[in-house]
Amino acid sequence: MTRVVGTNARRADGEDKVRGTAVYGMDHGVTGTLQARLLRSPVPAGRIRRLDTARAAALPGVHAIITAADVPDTTSGWILKDQPMFAREEVRYIGEPIAAVAAETTEQAEDAVAAIELEIDPLEPLADMDAALADGARLIHPNWESYPMLAPGPRSGNVAWESTLDRGDVDAAFAAAHLVVEDEFTTQRQHQSPIEPHAAVGRFEGGRYVVHSPAQFPFLVRDRLAEWLGVPASKVRVVVTTIGGGFGGKIDAMLEPFVCVLARKTGRPVRLVNTRAEELQTAGPRENARIRIRTAVSAEGEILGQEADTIADNGAYSGEIVACAAVPGLVFGGTYRVPVARYRTRVVYTNTAPTAAFRGVNGPYAMFALEQHLDHIAAKLGIDRRELRLRNVVKAGESIANGQVLDDAVFDKGFARVEEIAPWAEQAPSGNPRALRGKGIGAVTWLTNPGPGGATVKINEDGTAGVICAGAEIGTGAVAVGLRQIVAEELGLTPDQVVILPADTDAGTYDGGAQGSRTLFSLGNAAVQASTQVREQLLAVAANLLEASAADLELADGHVRVKGSPGAQVPLAAVALTALHTAGPISATGRHITPPVQFDSGCLTGALFTGFATPTYHVHSAEVEVDPDTGKVTILRYVVAQDVGRAINPQQVEGQIHGGVLQGVGYALYEDLRVADGVTLDASLESYRLPTAFEAPPIDIALLDNPWPDGPYGAKGAGEPSLIPVAAVIASAVSDAIGKPIRNLPITPFDVLAALREDGTTEGSTR
Repeated sequence: MTRVVGTNARRADGEDKVRGTAVYGMDHGVTGTLQARLLRSPVPAGRIRRLDTARAAALPGVHAIITAADVPDTTSGWILKDQPMFAREEVRYIGEPIAAVAAETTEQAEDAVAAIELEIDPLEPLADMDAALADGARLIHPNWESYPMLAPGPRSGNVAWESTLDRGDVDAAFAAAHLVVEDEFTTQRQHQSPIEPHAAVGRFEGGRYVVHSPAQFPFLVRDRLAEWLGVPASKVRVVVTTIGGGFGGKIDAMLEPFVCVLARKTGRPVRLVNTRAEELQTAGPRENARIRIRTAVSAEGEILGQEADTIADNGAYSGEIVACAAVPGLVFGGTYRVPVARYRTRVVYTNTAPTAAFRGVNGPYAMFALEQHLDHIAAKLGIDRRELRLRNVVKAGESIANGQVLDDAVFDKGFARVEEIAPWAEQAPSGNPRALRGKGIGAVTWLTNPGPGGATVKINEDGTAGVICAGAEIGTGAVAVGLRQIVAEELGLTPDQVVILPADTDAGTYDGGAQGSRTLFSLGNAAVQASTQVREQLLAVAANLLEASAADLELADGHVRVKGSPGAQVPLAAVALTALHTAGPISATGRHITPPVQFDSGCLTGALFTGFATPTYHVHSAEVEVDPDTGKVTILRYVVAQDVGRAINPQQVEGQIHGGVLQGVGYALYEDLRVADGVTLDASLESYRLPTAFEAPPIDIALLDNPWPDGPYGAKGAGEPSLIPVAAVIASAVSDAIGKPIRNLPITPFDVLAALREDGTTEGSTR
């Protein structure tokens, strides 16, 4: 009987974080640490004509200055390896590193950076996607064909990557349609804005580079460093510190290579921390995008076919966005039945800071476009918006646009639970009689990121368990509580009797990183496998101590006992000590890899994500009021029905949902990392508007129990999906309130007022 899994156990790291004693990446330091700063490009595009560091190197306290001349002439990247460590001859965005300084103090390092003599011949920047795609546009990467790739993919010129999904006779569907609806949408850049900026401390010892970093994916950081430094991966060790938030922005390497090279050159540890301005201007935000979507429907609202064209801003270099280029097509064709489809996504180079992963990568803007488009279709046909979705949403056993069959889809339960909590025909109370009221609803299928993982479980001599893995705890509780609960459940312990060692690429087996809701799913499966082997070892040793058959024994309350005879038992500590001198120390390693998704392989090109691995199903609704005098949008009620498989720790899952919804509110209404002519205009959180607790709406949550047979205790990924539908349903609700379409994010009061004051009329939403 389950005693631990499914309960709200406390986090292992909670007390340190609450008391302020946790040592985050930017707090990490050792005696003799030097401080580093970067010289960054002041222009978005140009050729370096002169770079002289002699005067800066002579300043007090300066120990080393490094440039492209001090590192191998190589490029690196996760999928497409197009990024140099330093700009060598050409700069491609404002903020690109050109030199790095290590000095006794940060102030001395900054003085040295200011003293470096740099001359750049500016080039006309290609600051937006239209400019980069224009006929005859200058190539941002003239040597694009020479870049190595982890996997092949279509690309050309300023198109860093292209992915397509083409299935069925789309042209015939449009020819036979009762109605064809077409729309265009644009979305902005959104910055992860974790409390802790990027930070790294590097050492060079024993012929190896050792980095302490708040990294979400330490093995990726290790491999990127090895590429840039020109050494085998075994020469790099990454130790994960306490992480002050990541949200996807700390998946890849950023500052780590500079502290490594400086540490080797100086013979001392080196620390580098971004300022908040550097975070906003250089540290990989969610990409801006433009989506054109067109749908053929019957008179009854049945989707007959659909096509969409998406362009997403890669910035100057390629991060995770090329890996996820197929995701918009999966979102468009993965929730509602689309029998024939043609989707294309192009990831475009621009002379702007590289974009990167952000919770729900590529998903929120695709869903925003799709749901507003469905509202437009409903209005054209005069069908209730919720009813249109119910007529088209995928049911269990049906296939989606890529040919994948969703055997366990539970959208019917999701819509039903949302209706129970906030009936579509009812309105939440409001104190503003002049306010315009509106509702929105939407659904999405999402995935639990695949990727390898492993965990070692050992029994300590005091009867507790230790878990060694490379899974980073990024604040979700997946490692700090969920993994402990799983091991405790397997071995008859309490969670506080399970100790998780810090993530370290030297100690832990390879792990695919804390990204895409995969940590608890993957490491939980590995831990179950390892714990099963540990249990067998414990029972084999205890069988001799208790003079019983191993088949008659069980683990409970920190003991091995004979089933049905509570008095016949022996503590795990005694079993562990006995094992030392008989069978040997008790430990085992488990591993996990998600099986490949079955799909129509002929319909996709350039797709690294080909389907929804371990799919999850989500329905959200929002009710808003709009002040017609100020344009202010207030969220009166927000409802989430989320498929989590089975919640290992319900409280932690609900916490993730609350956080995801608030980030989605920011994306919908406030956040806009503004870029003009290649210049990022926002340099502080004073101008980059984040939602606060005052903007947090009332949130009702229904966890949909839908156990996955291959998940640990039925669990699926839970951290990422709650953000993805938020902008879509809020925009739908605002559109319903003002009777005008919403085609751009964020929805500012100025945009609302402009829409209300437009001449003429538009099709109103139906409810």
